[in-house]
Amino acid sequence: MYSWLQAWLYNRFGAYIGDFRFQPEENTVEPEEPLSAKRLTENMRRLKRGAKPVTNFKRNLFALSSWQSVYTSAFAFIIYMNAAWHGWAIPMFIFLAILRLSLNYLISRGWRIQWSIVPGVSEPVEPPKEDLTVFREVPNLFGKMADVLEKIKNLFMWVHPEITQKLYIGLWVALICSCLIPYKLMGFMIGLYAGIKFFIINFLFRSCPKLRDKYDTPHIIWTSLPTDPQLKERGGATFSRRIHPAVACGSLGTALPYDISLEEQTGRAYNTKKRVFHEVFKLSEDERPLAVCENGWRCCLINRDRKSPTDYIRNGVLFVTENYICFESSSCRSNSSKKNKVIKLIDITDIQKYKVFSVLPGSGMGISIATPSTENPLVFGAMIHRDEAFDAIFKQYMKKVTMTTATNPET
Repeated sequence: MYSWLQAWLYNRFGAYIGDFRFQPEENTVEPEEPLSAKRLTENMRRLKRGAKPVTNFKRNLFALSSWQSVYTSAFAFIIYMNAAWHGWAIPMFIFLAILRLSLNYLISRGWRIQWSIVPGVSEPVEPPKEDLTVFREVPNLFGKMADVLEKIKNLFMWVHPEITQKLYIGLWVALICSCLIPYKLMGFMIGLYAGIKFFIINFLFRSCPKLRDKYDTPHIIWTSLPTDPQLKERGGATFSRRIHPAVACGSLGTALPYDISLEEQTGRAYNTKKRVFHEVFKLSEDERPLAVCENGWRCCLINRDRKSPTDYIRNGVLFVTENYICFESSSCRSNSSKKNKVIKLIDITDIQKYKVFSVLPGSGMGISIATPSTENPLVFGAMIHRDEAFDAIFKQYMKKVTMTTATNPET
């Protein structure tokens, strides 16, 4: 019996077991693709076409909650509140999803159906745009996405304690209510509140912006959340206010040497707002940023040796001096230099241009630097002037290697 069962299992599943292997993932390096304006424009147009159903649905919901069509909004409000009152809200949404899929099926079969939630609200017909217009839209699009992600990150990281405290208390209240109130009653209360909020409260807030700015808690919280550039500006403004009385006690003529021009003063903005450069990175006094990177390059450091999310990726500024590559973290939660990174140029074993996201066109916006002290190369990504930074670092690196080889031929 045992031999028969073993033979049956082998004949039935032997092919699958033999095909199953634990194989390590192959690290394939994709060839760098040349930056193509045509391909970038096409990808942006594809993204816009793919987002049209979402934007159209959002536009219809906005028109529905704004009561652009009074009869449609009133009818939807009555239907929804009646379904929520009798506990049929979820089945109603499922039925609407089935209805939409059915309409899409008929459209795919050749039927000409123009349907929208609110009559008169349809996709706007935009004229064809030039390629330069698409390129101008790229920074705006990614800027808005960065603002949203930074606000969400700052909300959960207690960057603005007063706002995060409201979320913290609200989650505790929701947890207690979920433990004490029956789920049927809780669903009924949430459904009624969602309908009143969507159809009535939002309409009142849009009609009266002053009322919204004073009583709309989600809107107040979202607009009050700062982004990382705003945090940096606030930090610099606070510091300048602290040092302003000390500067005002003396004259500007005694505060600055006479032979310093306006360009030199603006170039020293880094040292006046913070500490002296060599003190920030604990280097010798003769270490200064090269002229090409006097103000540094904005980037993010990706350290794949770290497992903590806060240490894995950090925003900051990259500098290159005569002997070092210096990265200053822009984290506002610590004034120490523990999160800064200093790399000796002569310790670099490999440096190359790097593409963080392989799905994007072009050769990327990152620089990969390998050293003996790191298991995985350090990646400085999201650099707008990546090629300029790479050329400056590589030129200084080759200069130091040449000098070291000429001084010590054996090395």
